[in-house]
Amino acid sequence: MGAGHAHRLYVPGASPVHRLPPQTKIVAVLAFVLLVVATPRERMWAFGVYALLLAAVALIARVPLRTVARRTVIEVPFVAFAVLLPFVAEGEKIAVLGLRVSEGGMWDAWNILAKGTLGVVASILLAATTEPRLLLLGIERLRMPSLLTQIATFMLRYVDVVTAELGRMKVARASRGFEARGVRATGVLAKSVGALFLRSYERGERVHLAMVSRGYDGRMPVMHDVGATAAQWTAAAALPSAAALVALAAWIAP
Repeated sequence: MGAGHAHRLYVPGASPVHRLPPQTKIVAVLAFVLLVVATPRERMWAFGVYALLLAAVALIARVPLRTVARRTVIEVPFVAFAVLLPFVAEGEKIAVLGLRVSEGGMWDAWNILAKGTLGVVASILLAATTEPRLLLLGIERLRMPSLLTQIATFMLRYVDVVTAELGRMKVARASRGFEARGVRATGVLAKSVGALFLRSYERGERVHLAMVSRGYDGRMPVMHDVGATAAQWTAAAALPSAAALVALAAWIAP
């Protein structure tokens, strides 16, 4: 349980951003997102500056911009919703590329796309520069209830185990000639889900008994010291501080 757990979202590196304690990066990203959300949607230039700030962080962290762009696909459902807004929203209609759309809907769509994309990119950079186990330690350092952090820890460590079990069950079904075609396959798939739940539950019981036998008392042992110095907090504050100046300028600009 004390071993590291690699994750596909993490990009290994030794950059200054990678070396920052996790709690400093969590607070910095949260502050940055709040400032982005608080920025008036009409100040389009401000969102361009925010994007440049994130690009600078990606360059310092040596996270390929292509990787960041590829991972933003996760927000596709929100993009689809935003694209529909100009056509379904109420309000004054304007002509855009020969189409009659709502002006308020256009602003709402821009608001969702700009702020949502910036928040997603900030989260991607956080995940790319911080190992998941260190993120959990950072959250614990920020006084998150211990029970919640332990639940997240077990989920992180065993989601791959459960996924592998599901893959083996899929191979077993295929080796017996099963193909999921039509409604009649629902019964077999439902039984597979039930079997997966039972196997996962039994595995969890065995793991818990093994941990108790080794002295587990409700708290996971801390394998790494993730304390942060004043200099590290200051370095992490560079991103939200710059964003705060941009947000302030956006509010006071005529």
